Amino acid sequence: MSGETKAELVFIPSPGRGHLLATVDMAKLLIDSDERLSITVLVIKPSFDPNSSSHSYSPESNSRTRFIDITNVDSLSLPMSSPLAFLQQFIENHKDPVRNSVTKIIQDFGPNCGLAGFVIDMFCTAMIDVANEFDVPTYMFFTSGASALGLMYHFQGLRDYQNQDVTVYQNSSEELSIPSYKFPVPAKLLPALMFDEDGGSSLFLDYAKRFRETKGIIVNTFLELESHAMKSLSLDDNVPPVYSVGPILHSGNQNDPNLKYDEIMKWLDEQPDSSVVFLCFGSRGCFDDENQVKEIAVALEHSGHRFLWSLRKPAIGHKFRTPGEYDNLEKVLPEGFLKRNKNDAP
Repeated sequence: MSGETKAELVFIPSPGRGHLLATVDMAKLLIDSDERLSITVLVIKPSFDPNSSSHSYSPESNSRTRFIDITNVDSLSLPMSSPLAFLQQFIENHKDPVRNSVTKIIQDFGPNCGLAGFVIDMFCTAMIDVANEFDVPTYMFFTSGASALGLMYHFQGLRDYQNQDVTVYQNSSEELSIPSYKFPVPAKLLPALMFDEDGGSSLFLDYAKRFRETKGIIVNTFLELESHAMKSLSLDDNVPPVYSVGPILHSGNQNDPNLKYDEIMKWLDEQPDSSVVFLCFGSRGCFDDENQVKEIAVALEHSGHRFLWSLRKPAIGHKFRTPGEYDNLEKVLPEGFLKRNKNDAP
């Protein structure tokens, strides 16, 4: 194998915890599947969020996987109108540092290891332009499921190919037939961002439009879970090939005492099958209004079910920082809630 030409892939995850960790785990799967592959992960660390996983997550490089921190571009002047507008411009502004890093990667590896392509996060579509400059294909890693991918394509198609204003479905009770969904779905149950009249919808569907420029889409799912969605995507001639590689599950640093991994797993093992409600709203999921927290708590208590709840505290300062942890949950939960439900939660 020593004389055989090897292939280098460049992975570009977005800064979000779920996106970064899933991308790294997917890279490990590829490395294990073919010894001719090597991968460089370009890690973009946002200066506005020192608590982001991009800062705290520092995996060690090895002979076939290495991690390069991308020079941070000032983000203070970026638009603050919405998280999506901010993220879009933030990634766009990192084209030059990524371009410089890839140029150095090519120089470092020499003729025996050719650049085979980019694998970008769903929110890093701006990097398709950089891949085109190096004349290599771009693959996209979609960290949500195939149904969500089909949902984005469906409404992007309605907007761009049928000239429909999709924002009319905002808060609508109309049931919509979506190819990647097996049954009709009330519009008001779909992600609100899809129909946001203040620009969020346009930006979100612009991402889907650029997805079509990729060579293929890698989805964190598996056929047994989303057979209908995968089939619907395969029948659409305007969609690049879709590959299911899941489930990719990141177990995290189980030795971190702050995660309470052993305590939680022990408690879950002691519960009857299918008896626990799990509440988690993502690494950036939190509630600015503490009344919302109390409403959820009341609903949980009235349900009578055991529950596991990842409750995050809104960030202070920059509006796009990662949420933190509460020092005292009793301050945001209904009086006596923790005591009354001590046997229903870890």
